Amino acid sequence: MEYIHSIKSPVGMLTVSSDGKNVSGLWIEGQKYFSKTLGKDVLEQDLPLFEKVEKWLAVYFSGKEPDFMLPLMPQGSPFQKSIWKLLGNIPYGQTTTYGEIAKQFERENKDRHTSARAIGNAVGHNPISILIPCHRVIGKNGNLTGYAGGITIKRKLLQTEGIKT
Repeated sequence: MEYIHSIKSPVGMLTVSSDGKNVSGLWIEGQKYFSKTLGKDVLEQDLPLFEKVEKWLAVYFSGKEPDFMLPLMPQGSPFQKSIWKLLGNIPYGQTTTYGEIAKQFERENKDRHTSARAIGNAVGHNPISILIPCHRVIGKNGNLTGYAGGITIKRKLLQTEGIKT
């Protein structure tokens, strides 16, 4: 059984999902791949975890870095999960490129080659938006490229963190 909860935010309505203990999804209304990883048995319910998600988001959208993290359990392939883990290491208020993530992946995986395109695909399928900060990944020339929630929302999230776009 998975549980969902809706949260209003400055970037639109958010839907968060949980297995009861971990955050398994966080989607911005209308984003590409919205709720793709949700199972068939879903129940809208208030959980203590959802209150913590709301608190984290309130701190985040106030322009401050939250000083706590939530338990995350994204659903995806081993490759995707390894990329999402790297995304979680991008510091608040900073960006990196798809190419840099590819290099980091290769260093951590004994030079297993991967392309920036494969990284982009994994980043784009991140099921836990904002908490796993895929919005902090930009193009090699500093361009705001692809974001499942749209470039306007990506820009807003980066500006929330004090990043000039």
